[in-house]
Amino acid sequence: MVDEKRAEKPTNDCVDLPSRKTVVPTNVQMRWLGRGLNQPGGKLPLFDEDGAKIRPRTIQSCVERGWAEPWFRNPLKPDWLVCRLTETGRALAQKTQPNLKR
Repeated sequence: MVDEKRAEKPTNDCVDLPSRKTVVPTNVQMRWLGRGLNQPGGKLPLFDEDGAKIRPRTIQSCVERGWAEPWFRNPLKPDWLVCRLTETGRALAQKTQPNLKR
């Protein structure tokens, strides 16, 4: 026997609502993006302030989120991805470093 009241009751546990998560960059990502603000064309560095190579995952995650875009391939080092800021990345970086050049 089916409980009619229970069968009529709407359930929300199977409704797939769109997610509106806002992705916030990590401190490492923000430092990397911020370094492109004063560079010609918004070029992003391959190395940090201490000379260590920027982690490929940092670069890739910024590209995936639309904050950076590949600019060109380095023919001498094809595994190095040279990127520049996108307009979204520039706006994001300027929120934390408003006194830097547009």
